[in-house]
Amino acid sequence: MTNATWDRALVEAFGPSEGTALRVKQAVLVVLGIAALAVAAKIKVPMWPSPVPITLGTFAVLAIGASYGPKLGLATILGYMLIGAAGMDVFATSSSENYGIGYMLGGSGGYLLGYVLAVVFLGWAARRGLDRTVYGMAGAIAVANVIIYAPGLAWLNQWIVAGERFNAANFGSVWEQTMAWGLTPFLVGDLIKLALVAILVPLLWKLTGKARG
Repeated sequence: MTNATWDRALVEAFGPSEGTALRVKQAVLVVLGIAALAVAAKIKVPMWPSPVPITLGTFAVLAIGASYGPKLGLATILGYMLIGAAGMDVFATSSSENYGIGYMLGGSGGYLLGYVLAVVFLGWAARRGLDRTVYGMAGAIAVANVIIYAPGLAWLNQWIVAGERFNAANFGSVWEQTMAWGLTPFLVGDLIKLALVAILVPLLWKLTGKARG
């Protein structure tokens, strides 16, 4: 099996592959990707009895990273960030009162950075064929989640410290509070999203008939 067989992302398996038509396709995909990220960020699925719902924003980030490739995925996620920075209410917990650069510098800022890094990583993984199998895709997404959480938790920790938000009555340390606010409530939802993307992307490859070149 040649490298050329694997050196493509899912969206490159259909439609034009060169010239003006390719640029048009890419532009449409970027616009659709930004719209999908904005809509998905606002969709919340209750997870009773947990008070923390699953949001589909991370699912959209993972799916775009895995299917768009590194360059197109990066263009899409940066476009989404620019729209959010301009003041549009496109993030999971942004609102008419809390939006734009102010929101991005808040407690969620590190996760937004992690989204960008995760999209590039998943695009790189797709270029190496890890998106063709459930196991390969699951492994790549697991790493992508670590990439999201690493800057997310580090940023959140410093946000708690800088804003004197540490609740000593309920937590033994700032890091304990950081994990309680930024990690443990979301693990079940992340596993579900990991499984969905790990199954969906290889399945779409099979449906296109391109998995074996």
